[in-house]
Amino acid sequence: MDSRFEAEKERAARAAATLVEPGMVLGLGTGSTVAYLLPALAERTLDITCVATSVATERAARSLGLGVVAFRGIDHLDLAIDGADQVDPSGWLIKGGGGAHTREKIVAAAADRFVVIVSSNKLVDRLDPPVPLELMAFGIDVVRRVIPGIELRGGARSPDDGVLADYHGEVSDPERLAAHFARQPGIVDHGLFPPELVSSVLIGRSDLVETRLINSE
Repeated sequence: MDSRFEAEKERAARAAATLVEPGMVLGLGTGSTVAYLLPALAERTLDITCVATSVATERAARSLGLGVVAFRGIDHLDLAIDGADQVDPSGWLIKGGGGAHTREKIVAAAADRFVVIVSSNKLVDRLDPPVPLELMAFGIDVVRRVIPGIELRGGARSPDDGVLADYHGEVSDPERLAAHFARQPGIVDHGLFPPELVSSVLIGRSDLVETRLINSE
């Protein structure tokens, strides 16, 4: 990626790190933007508890001294921070390029606030394919027949051993498409995140961070 966008991702991640307060239970997403968040959090040496959405994030966080626990015995999170592959003007997201979108959606839904951190090139006028999917292996060919346009990721697996795939069909109406996916047995979850889940989007710009409020208190 262009070094300018990498700098924007880091700028947004560092801004998000300042939202974390001592004593919080924090959900950590997965991906290259979260990779900038972790050292920014570690530098603050806060007493926080973290839940990670992937083994890669968990390992990276622990290597920096952040406390990561299993997502058991915890019924809500104070804050979740994650990146996105695309963000449209209404706040719909496409996530899951890294294959952890099911866990990421669980964490986002469990959080009092879900903050998305992106570089400016992740903003789009409308969402475009592909949309990541996690599928069950059982009956997978039925799902692919019923919903044309699904391509498997060559045996790649999710953190919970689901089959990873991408939908390459039309995404003009994300709400309708999300409902279509939800009705199909065999789809564990999809990478369309509705605006209702998102509190705010922090957008790295060349020299600042723009905050776009989606659902705020």
